[in-house]
Amino acid sequence: MSGKTWLTIGGSLSAIAALLHLAVIVGGPAWYRFFGAGEQMAGMAEQGLAYPALITFAIAAISAIWAAYAFSGAGLLPRLPLLRTALVMITAIYLLRGLAFIPAMAASGTPITPFAVWSSLIVLVYGIAYALGTWQRWPLLAGPDGEPAP
Repeated sequence: MSGKTWLTIGGSLSAIAALLHLAVIVGGPAWYRFFGAGEQMAGMAEQGLAYPALITFAIAAISAIWAAYAFSGAGLLPRLPLLRTALVMITAIYLLRGLAFIPAMAASGTPITPFAVWSSLIVLVYGIAYALGTWQRWPLLAGPDGEPAP
């Protein structure tokens, strides 16, 4: 597959994640529980506290921005600032979350939940899509914003 395809897949996955996080806010406490946010977040949502919605909205916003960067890298949106730098950072965060979360839980003695396993695998797929797309399109991602040319 081409780098454009990989970044389109990665961006689509990030966009879906953003939409799912917004749906969790609307769905309320039962959705927080179903998607593994934990009893504490679900309980706060039941109490009508703003904290769970604010945190979940922030994650949705970040996911949407990351989707936009992937789509920009694929050439589907106009070039965004610091495109190369952003794609490398997004890739690193997704891969680190996917690869290090479960070992970090194990090292701290925290029980490894099914949510930890499946969310880590999903995020690892995101990171792989971003990594392959960024790597394959690297020469095309250089731009006028001070990032080094290939």
